[in-house]
Amino acid sequence: MTEATEAVIRRASSTDAEAICGIYNAALAERASTFETEPRLAEDFASRIDDARFPLLVADAGPAVIGWAGVAPYSGRPCYAGIAECSVYVAVESRGRGVGTALTEALAAAAGHSGFHKLIGKLFADNAASIRLVDRCGFAAVGRHRRHGQLDGEWRDVLLVERLLEADEPIRLVPYDPSVAATSAPPAGES
Repeated sequence: MTEATEAVIRRASSTDAEAICGIYNAALAERASTFETEPRLAEDFASRIDDARFPLLVADAGPAVIGWAGVAPYSGRPCYAGIAECSVYVAVESRGRGVGTALTEALAAAAGHSGFHKLIGKLFADNAASIRLVDRCGFAAVGRHRRHGQLDGEWRDVLLVERLLEADEPIRLVPYDPSVAATSAPPAGES
């Protein structure tokens, strides 16, 4: 199994579209991280790869891409131009090895260098692995949308998280410490 230290984090290229798509579609099938239900095509990721304003990174483990992270526009309104929504997906066989943390930290640095001052994320409130990831990477929970959308006929809550960036923010690689990991408990005042 590939550890994060064995993977190179780099900008995605057009040759990575198939691997990115495969990782995303595997996560889509798990029904734990996105409301989308229709598998994507590699072409769906091509325009994201080519968009220099919105970084899309991959974890390259030599013969295979084992994860990806990217930012997308938060809103088309000019007042929100410095905010990006981020996504991080790791191949099933590479999870729990620090790949998501390495990708998230590299994405935060790349987004800061691209002029963004904030990253936001929307996580299923019961996705404990993603909640631990964003906690490790300095995101703060700022709200919860209850019954935000339906997936397979079931209402799902969404946890809102954000991380403020600095343009020259260094990449922080923080070792995982399960004793300080976030739980999936709702924010104070919610039940």
